[in-house]
Amino acid sequence: MNEQKGSPLNRRAVFAGVGVVGALAGVAAVLPLAPPAAPVGAAPKAHPEAGGGYQVTQHVLQYYRTARV
Repeated sequence: MNEQKGSPLNRRAVFAGVGVVGALAGVAAVLPLAPPAAPVGAAPKAHPEAGGGYQVTQHVLQYYRTARV
């Protein structure tokens, strides 16, 4: 009979490793990413007094015209 020498990496070890890597990838995908910490003593950004927010421009109006149902 032909005797096969066992390799140091058997099938169970490979599947166990794949399972662990898959579980770690799943946990990493589910965990929320923490926003970068603001420097201590940094003042919050002030909102602009006039404008600086949403602006209706020609390309926005064009989008609204084409998105009508």
